[in-house]
Amino acid sequence: MPLTRRTLIGVTLSLAIALAPSAALHAASPQPSKGEHGMVVTAQHFASEAGVEVLKKGGNAVDAAVAVGYALAVLYPNAGNIGGGGFMTIRFKDGKSTFLDFRERAPLAATKTMYLDKDGKPVKGASLTAT
Repeated sequence: MPLTRRTLIGVTLSLAIALAPSAALHAASPQPSKGEHGMVVTAQHFASEAGVEVLKKGGNAVDAAVAVGYALAVLYPNAGNIGGGGFMTIRFKDGKSTFLDFRERAPLAATKTMYLDKDGKPVKGASLTAT
């Protein structure tokens, strides 16, 4: 019995070692790419293709980012996408840079205490997070 077990372990290890080089051919992630004039990378290849098409038609990186955002809203809705806020650093052809802060903002009538009672405690049922 021990000989059979040893033989099985040996064969298994031999197969694992022999097949290990081919595992790289079927890796979960594709090989890294290099772009000379632009590159679009997303979690969904169709969204990446949408961004590339925008660039090919003369759009800039911001145009491509907007296209990707709309594509991901359909193809990968769990990523948040449209309606979420964020930050963007943009560098223009002339070398100038700018920064956009497009975080979500509360309505102008909102206050820090609008869901609190006179003692500063959350009012039950006044918001989704009140207890």
